[in-house]
Amino acid sequence: MDKAHFGLIGLGVMGENLVLNAERNGFSSVVYNRTYAKTEEFLSGMGAGKNIVGSTSLEDFVSKLQHPRRILMMVKAGPAVDAVIKDISPYLEAGDLLIDGGNSEYHDTERRVAELESKSFGFIGMGVSGGAKGALEGPSMMPGGTKASYDAIESLVCKMAAQVEDGPCVTYIGPGGSGHFVKTVHNGIEYGIEQILAEAYDLLKRVGGLSGTQMADIFGHWNSTEELASYLVEITEICLRTKDPADGSDLVEKIVDQAGQKGTGLWTVVSALQMGAPVPTIYAALNGRVMSSIKPQRQNAEAILHGPAVQSFELCGNDGTGPLMDAVVLACMASYAQGMELLRIASAEHDYNLNMPSIAQIWKGGCIIRARLLKRIQDAFNANPQLVNLLIDPWFAEQVNRRLPGLAKVVAGAAEAGIPVPCLSSTLDYINSYRTARLPQNLVQAMRDCFGSHTYQRVDQEGTFHTEWLD
Repeated sequence: MDKAHFGLIGLGVMGENLVLNAERNGFSSVVYNRTYAKTEEFLSGMGAGKNIVGSTSLEDFVSKLQHPRRILMMVKAGPAVDAVIKDISPYLEAGDLLIDGGNSEYHDTERRVAELESKSFGFIGMGVSGGAKGALEGPSMMPGGTKASYDAIESLVCKMAAQVEDGPCVTYIGPGGSGHFVKTVHNGIEYGIEQILAEAYDLLKRVGGLSGTQMADIFGHWNSTEELASYLVEITEICLRTKDPADGSDLVEKIVDQAGQKGTGLWTVVSALQMGAPVPTIYAALNGRVMSSIKPQRQNAEAILHGPAVQSFELCGNDGTGPLMDAVVLACMASYAQGMELLRIASAEHDYNLNMPSIAQIWKGGCIIRARLLKRIQDAFNANPQLVNLLIDPWFAEQVNRRLPGLAKVVAGAAEAGIPVPCLSSTLDYINSYRTARLPQNLVQAMRDCFGSHTYQRVDQEGTFHTEWLD
């Protein structure tokens, strides 16, 4: 084989599937893994008969690539990425391009772009979403860095990405770490929607007394609607319908209720707090995972702390419509709205110049949060590029105004039944706060001035004021 078009470092599941994707789309490839046995296993297995060769060292790997070299790193975020960059840099030449396809923290990517561009190498921080199946068949990809670096990989990534009616699910995101920041927020939205669907399942089971199959039927109906048709609702139906082959019972009920996390949800929340962006639905989802992790404490507390007996209240009809659907629709919309608002604020703060309709477009296929609703999000930002919050777009506002009573009924019913619904209740507080012109923080400002002379502003006079509240 002549020198390869594309190089991949890191033969985990995502790396393997991405290189198979590149090869299927006409890009001959060379692969390297720190453990050569893994390379041999891949080449004799999934990579057999493909236009893919292996390499035993980074020097050998680089020598087998065409100039300028295009190298995708699929290694663990953090020090491992820096280690690969350090080890491979002596073999690179001006114009060569490294792509970090892992879930790196965006500040790390900002640093790496600056360092490598100063050495005349290109560097792209590229979020990749879609899981193993998406990586193989076509993911959503979010590349950030210099525009020249993106231009060097555009032909490659446009063919590898998922395809939807208005183009490939990849676009140039912006400078620096913008690609990884957008992927971080994508994952924060994903956290939110997963928790929202889990809360709906909990209510249907504990209040409605439904079986896995009955719940799956409701999620199946939801997946046929414009508001909720999505990959996550689709796989929720699959999970609820799946039986344990050992005894035919609902498999989901055999799974321990402790959810893991890899950091991107935390990064979303921390970034939002730092930038002053309200993301309560996403934060509630992150906190839900944290609460799930302390299972021994929860098991002990259940015997000590007594809540109300579970009471029945209206959730939905046999077709799935009703207050619970209203609640889930608004909470999912809020998760997207909060994520998009965080992107808007970060774009201004970091001069990313993010194109919001383009981000909605590349999330329409391949990625975990793909949903029919993203077409509405895309339309909203096309109609008003300066839209500050998705919920005030006319179509979304009509949804909020029509469905808000249903969300309130579900949150109130869950509270009376003693069932936690952190995302649904946070969404209700978020919407009610956002639609309230005067919040009670005037009293907070008075207290701050009273104990700490922090001053305050008045509604009837210009200027800054301080009162001697205590005699």
